Amino acid sequence: MLRISKLTDYATALMTQLAAMPERQVSAQQLATESRLPLPTVAALLKRLGRAGLVRGSRGVAGGYSLARPPKEISVAEIIAVIEGPVALTECALGDGNCSLESDCVTRANWRQISRAVQVALEAVTLARWHTRRPAPSARACRAP
Repeated sequence: MLRISKLTDYATALMTQLAAMPERQVSAQQLATESRLPLPTVAALLKRLGRAGLVRGSRGVAGGYSLARPPKEISVAEIIAVIEGPVALTECALGDGNCSLESDCVTRANWRQISRAVQVALEAVTLARWHTRRPAPSARACRAP
């Protein structure tokens, strides 16, 4: 089964929260409360997203976190790459030298093509588009037990 990690799911949830009101500064504590995620997890994700240039933080009484760019300029692919690394469905799709069988592999080109199609699809979804799509009232985001 192909799936993203819980941390990536949480990172997209945090970024979606910030995209809902891009002009506001939100504390890590407020994001944790609103998302019902543990503060240490939120803080760690914000740190990684900040290092990648997706969020910016400011200190002080009016400080907090906000998106570093407008929601329409941040793709879901960027968020996934920060947490998961490059999108590749197999090791050989990452590049040359990752598999001892690559010189004789008959499926390598196909996996690279599929990985690229997934990457392009993820790049097409921006936070602006992501946060306007709300789940049904009975739907809940996945959360750790």
